[in-house]
Amino acid sequence: MKIALAQINPIVGDFKGARSKIQEFAQKAKNLSCDLVIFPELSVCGYPPRDLLERKSFIRACQDAVQSLLDDIHGIGVILGFVDRVGGAPGKPIANAAMLFEDGNILEVVHKRLLPTYDVFDESRYFAPGGKAEPFMYKGMNIGLTICEDAWNDKDLFPEQLYEWDPVQTLADKKADLIINIAASPFHAGKRAVRGSIMSHLAKKHRLSCVYVNQVGGNDHLIFDGASTVHTPGGDLAALAGEFEEDLVTFDTETGKGDIHPVCESEAESLAKALVTGVGDYVRKCGFSKVVVGLSGGIDSALTLAVAAEALGPENTYSIFMPSEYTSQQNHTDTKELADNLGCPYEIIPITPIFETFLSSLSFCNKEDFGVTEQNIQARTRGSILMAFSNKTGAMVLSTGNKSEVAVGYCTLYGDMNGGLSVISDLPKELVYEVSRYFNKDREIIPESILTKAPSAELRPDQTDQDDLPPYEVLDPILHAYIEDLKDPEEIIAMGYEEKIVRDIVRRVVRNEYKRRQAAPGLKLTSKAFGEGRRYPVAQRFKDQDGE
Repeated sequence: MKIALAQINPIVGDFKGARSKIQEFAQKAKNLSCDLVIFPELSVCGYPPRDLLERKSFIRACQDAVQSLLDDIHGIGVILGFVDRVGGAPGKPIANAAMLFEDGNILEVVHKRLLPTYDVFDESRYFAPGGKAEPFMYKGMNIGLTICEDAWNDKDLFPEQLYEWDPVQTLADKKADLIINIAASPFHAGKRAVRGSIMSHLAKKHRLSCVYVNQVGGNDHLIFDGASTVHTPGGDLAALAGEFEEDLVTFDTETGKGDIHPVCESEAESLAKALVTGVGDYVRKCGFSKVVVGLSGGIDSALTLAVAAEALGPENTYSIFMPSEYTSQQNHTDTKELADNLGCPYEIIPITPIFETFLSSLSFCNKEDFGVTEQNIQARTRGSILMAFSNKTGAMVLSTGNKSEVAVGYCTLYGDMNGGLSVISDLPKELVYEVSRYFNKDREIIPESILTKAPSAELRPDQTDQDDLPPYEVLDPILHAYIEDLKDPEEIIAMGYEEKIVRDIVRRVVRNEYKRRQAAPGLKLTSKAFGEGRRYPVAQRFKDQDGE
């Protein structure tokens, strides 16, 4: 049997667009003489649909789209993901489902058995779990059809299993000779390697081929990288689709051969492409076509502008430089050179007159007692200018704070945190530099002086980030240990970090939860991003930085 893996980029709720795309890729597979074409999890409605699943009209539209596809696609078998109704039993009324149909006939329907409820997932909120795992015959092959998490409970890979049973093991025990897994597995750094090792292990352990088809593209803060695969019974990679792009690859079960398409060669490349994909899809899928970035002369705004220009085109990526009396001349030069290198529209709007008006109008503010309040007024002035530009032009503001700053609250509410999307809020500062250098791989886009100067908010004379924060080579590993690895302060101190620094950093992370709660959505790039995948209360009194 010749199989096509069709990784597509759906828009949640765009049933007309999904039908058209599924028909298009099915026709491509037919033209390649394929017997079967496989689409990702919930490909008919897009993933994740969230509380749209609670609307009866959404479920009806999904069912209507499936019926339309049954009527329109002939001459090839199709496996796709959809929302199925569950009748009769108590519990949730719908299921996350996969269907095999051919020539208008539904041959098989399975429901997702394992429903994740960790990190960004909350599927038990919506779906009833599937209750069986039975292979079925198609084109002479005994197929075990699974959906995403169904393949993530092997006891050899996950000793602390989250679920009572392993659907893949059950299907293998029942003599399946081909496992198909349709998925919508979000990207984070290193995720492709993890998925590849899982599928390779399952194929080798059960001596069968594993076909894995993933969604691609950005939906809200989640980015899907595609990279669909086939692994043969020896665990070898036989087919691989590209990353961060729609793609179709084929695999022949008789020869064990398939298409291998290029993927990213480094972490920096995958992060760069994830950012470009996430920004482009978020902006366009939300109905915008243009963005604006406030440039400071620093690395964060420079990378944000470079990402946006590649995602949307430089002509749609506006840049505004808003210097104050504390802004260095070098930043005047660097911001103009950056915008010119990218071909982005560039405007200078000095904020000193506005800042002076604030100081003269507010009796409690003055330069003689210059502190955080006066610094924040500058940031909020810049934020107001960007929002005014957005209102006037329809360009979405992209905020530019990195994960290191956002974690410890080194940012200003209603100032530099303004925006419709926080592009690099899940990218630690050291990775900001790494990804920026990737953008310079072919030519200098981000001026070298931006890459080498000391980071500074420039809100007071001669200010640098390290006046208030530890060096980023110290800060970032501590944040990673606390936020992503969930280590307690004592464990981090035992890694060799100074106790005073560790406890201060953890204190800042805890204290600034209220800021992050009000931040723009940020693109998920690491295993634990701020937002709905990390749900901490704002009003709470557990202060583990003090050892309480």
